Amino acid sequence: MTATQQTPVPQAPIEKPLAKNRRVRRLTTKDRVVISLMIGIPTLIEAVLVWFPAIGSIILSFAKWNGVGSFGKIEWIGTTNYANVFGIDPNFWPAVRHNLIWLAFLAFIASPAGIFLAVLLDRELPGSKIMQSIFFLPVMFSLALVGVIWQLIFSPDQGLINGVLGTKIDWFGNPNINLWAALIAASWKHIGYIMVLYLAGLKGVDPSLREAAAIDGATSRQTFFRVVFPAMKPINIVIVVITVIEALRAFDIVFIINKGTNGLQLLATMIYTNSGAAARVGYASALAVILLVIALVPIISYLTQAFKEDKR
Repeated sequence: MTATQQTPVPQAPIEKPLAKNRRVRRLTTKDRVVISLMIGIPTLIEAVLVWFPAIGSIILSFAKWNGVGSFGKIEWIGTTNYANVFGIDPNFWPAVRHNLIWLAFLAFIASPAGIFLAVLLDRELPGSKIMQSIFFLPVMFSLALVGVIWQLIFSPDQGLINGVLGTKIDWFGNPNINLWAALIAASWKHIGYIMVLYLAGLKGVDPSLREAAAIDGATSRQTFFRVVFPAMKPINIVIVVITVIEALRAFDIVFIINKGTNGLQLLATMIYTNSGAAARVGYASALAVILLVIALVPIISYLTQAFKEDKR
């Protein structure tokens, strides 16, 4: 009889046991020094330029002080500054109202306009590069320069707007309309800034997401709101924070127009006025703390909601 030959069964390769005692490279003294400098220097700069002044403003908001020249004459008066802000100052509540209008205008008109332009330019239509440069141009200007430019545009005598409309309206002098004229001027720069941020984010969206949405039969609008917009969540958070900060720290353009008076009162101009010529540093610090709290409310609320959705 002939012995039946059997095909040998292949065996799995034997795995080598992981090395238990791997050598861990220890940090040298030089490494520790370099790491300490890389962490310590930015932290120190942040503390000196941001945290120390912020803490100092909170402390001085409970005091009466006329400035650096009278360093030893700080008088602690408790919450008197806050009581005067909320109860006596006739400019405070109009300034708060104007800041909130400024925030609403940027959040619901200017920022969406910038996002809309970014979506259009992302389609790479003919002339999109030129249009992108035109809309980005105001971003390179300071708000002070923007104020000067729009003063010429809104000039009651030789301004472009009155020339086109054939009117003699004093856009920045009339307290009933100067806030809206200033908002248009500020939005000219804000829209371009948001457009650039959002356009950069759109370039990073995975094209396969849009292709999958198109295969499922989604329209361009459905693709944006249900696919692209959720994927842009990090950029959306940045835009919300920037919009809140830009709205509440608005100062340059208003100060150029009329120094924050005659219907253009803002918290930032009140802080400057009281800490400068008026020499009421404690009172200005109380205003700064109130502005900080107002700024933190929408930012923290949005971030909390965003993090809750991430956990889900």
